[in-house]
Amino acid sequence: MDLGLTNKCALVTGGARGIGRAIAASLLAEGARVAFCSRSPEPVVETERQLREAAGPERVFGFPADVATAEGAAGFVADAVVALGGVDLLVANVGGSAGGWLEESTHDDWQRTFALNLFHAVDTIRAVVPHMRQRGGGSIVVVASISGWKPGGKAQYAAAKAAEIQLAASLAEELAPDRIRINTVSPGSVLYEGGGWDRRMQREPEVIEAFIQREFPGGRMGTAEEIADVVTFALSRRASWVNGAHLAVDGAQRRPSIG
Repeated sequence: MDLGLTNKCALVTGGARGIGRAIAASLLAEGARVAFCSRSPEPVVETERQLREAAGPERVFGFPADVATAEGAAGFVADAVVALGGVDLLVANVGGSAGGWLEESTHDDWQRTFALNLFHAVDTIRAVVPHMRQRGGGSIVVVASISGWKPGGKAQYAAAKAAEIQLAASLAEELAPDRIRINTVSPGSVLYEGGGWDRRMQREPEVIEAFIQREFPGGRMGTAEEIADVVTFALSRRASWVNGAHLAVDGAQRRPSIG
């Protein structure tokens, strides 16, 4: 199936590792040109090198940027547009959580969590819309989480992810006249080398195995590539009538967190 992504200009936030890196690689495999960012310069340099070896130096651009700030998000989009010559696709993938359970968390923890998730998505979307409008439209995917509607983890993270899901649904209606689609993809627990679940599995293999057997009907966690495939399809012209949708990619996972 031709997804129609050849020479499309794609931006991926948090693209140096894990799900974001897999999304960047998937888009490159479909012929797109990709700009990605990460907060730390070192993984940007290494990931850019690896992806360029596979796809060619003229198709991959990495930028260090803290998109949890409005200035960082706007700066990344501006740099990426210059490097790629425009923007057709955006994946707002950066996320994370600060602080503990309610009484151990602070106001700053909640603000930081919302900045990493919801506000970064808002700021990057706001920055790309004028460029997409100039090109006659575009497609956006916000990477949320099953924590956005399945309770089980920290409340600040769940609330921020729920807000991302509603953000995409609301903006789908607002941006449709500009031929800009926006959807949400919500992963379940994903296991990849060096990721949070991988580190915890090294520390507590019996706890994680019990979690998998209890919460995953399929008997395993997902992979970053499985998430990336769905994101890539949702961005593509093959999903041209998918707008404002919330796509769960979780293998029918029950609770999203051990707690």
